[in-house]
Amino acid sequence: MAPAYRGRFAPSPTGLLHAGSLVAALASWLDARVHGGCWLVRIEDIDTPRCVAGAGEAILGQLAACGLTPDEPPWWQHTRGDAYGRALQQLRAAGRAYDCGCTRSDIDAVLAAAGRGHQRFGERVYPGTCRSGLHGRPPRAVRLRLEGRVEWLDRRLGAQHQDLTADVGDIVLKRADGLWAYQLAVVVDDAAQGITDVVRGEDLADNTARQIALQRALGVPTPRYLHTPLVLAADGHKLSKQNGAVPLDLREPQEALAQAGRALGLHLPPAATGAEWLAAAVTAWAGIIAGFPPAPLEGTR
Repeated sequence: MAPAYRGRFAPSPTGLLHAGSLVAALASWLDARVHGGCWLVRIEDIDTPRCVAGAGEAILGQLAACGLTPDEPPWWQHTRGDAYGRALQQLRAAGRAYDCGCTRSDIDAVLAAAGRGHQRFGERVYPGTCRSGLHGRPPRAVRLRLEGRVEWLDRRLGAQHQDLTADVGDIVLKRADGLWAYQLAVVVDDAAQGITDVVRGEDLADNTARQIALQRALGVPTPRYLHTPLVLAADGHKLSKQNGAVPLDLREPQEALAQAGRALGLHLPPAATGAEWLAAAVTAWAGIIAGFPPAPLEGTR
């Protein structure tokens, strides 16, 4: 029997929610409601230098103002270090994780010598320098051996694939500054919370193959994935905190929800209350996802 639906919204508290992040929150909430499932919120606050004091609590308040309340108490990643440490030990024991002494300059020099220069905003594909040992360098980060091609079926985008060897290289599990890397934390926490469905913005689709590879290395289930359309800024780039996206104006929560709904293809008439609008949105979302390709749970490998 398939596990009961469990979805999540996992914002980073580097600032307040903006219009783009509300789209992802609304889509994940709607998808959980359509499937009669559980909707969780996880505050991904492991990148402490970038986190803003009080932003996590403020994000929970923004969600509540929009009627998006989690079905279980929120998780905070900064409390989860022991779980990440156990996962890292498991990967080391399996020969999948290794110490890396390379700086970014070291990596760029190797890539440049091989005629594979790093483009700004592009992927810095790790060349595997420390796979065979540190070569006299002190250990800095810990990396995961990644290779091969991963294929998956996105519920909205359809068939997807990525060549991890050519396009990604070995990813960081623990950073040189001692902080846990996003990829390890998200995979460990999705497994611990029993997440069956990840609904998030299309900008994160590129993370999916490496997360599936890490799930397989840890022997945990792979969720279904659905990546929602991006909300773009006036210059055509993704709307984000990094490029100056302004926090949501929640003096009129229903208008903020309606704007997010339109980005998802939900063109609903005004409702008397936010709760009535959300109820209509659940019905409309059910109609939209009915046209998406089916994506069965992969299960444990």
